[in-house]
Parts: sequence; structure tokens; C-alpha cells
Amino acid sequence: MTVELDEFQRVIATTYGERDAARGIPSTVAWLCEEVGELAKAVRKGSRDDQVHELGDVVAWVASLAHQLGIPLSEAVARYARGCPRCGASPCECA
Repeated sequence: MTVELDEFQRVIATTYGERDAARGIPSTVAWLCEEVGELAKAVRKGSRDDQVHELGDVVAWVASLAHQLGIPLSEAVARYARGCPRCGASPCECA
């Protein structure tokens, strides 16, 4: 199943937005960091299923944080849409 970024962000906001907003941005960042740690562990020692699960959790927390900040995910990633935002090449040609 393919999901567009902004639609995914809307689903996360609908599903968890009220609870995440009550928790606040600092706590959302803390949860995101915890999930990144779990992803790191899954990458080192986990199965592909573990990696898919943890990567999904990280993306969901990023979407929640973006929603709380009022930033569409599509806007946040737009600078990478044509390759490296620094040198403009794809693949990157930065030294």
C-alpha cells in the first residue's frame, strides 16, 4: 500500500493528535528519540519485521511532531525532492 506523506500525517493527527498535543512537543520529541533508539537496536540485532515495525514507529512520531509544529511533512522534505539540498546533485557530489 502506498501512502502520500500529507495523507499519512492527517491519519496520524486524526488517530493520535489530541493525545499527542496534550502530551506536548517536548514529550513527543522524547518519544521520537526513544523510537529511534529502538530502530537502532532493530537494525543491529533485529529481523526485517522488527526493522519495518520500528521504522514505522519513527515515521509516525515524526508525523505527529510535524503536526504539532504545524509543518506539513511534504514541506519538510521538499528540499530533498531534487537531490542533495547543498550541491543539487543526485547522487550527492559534496566533498
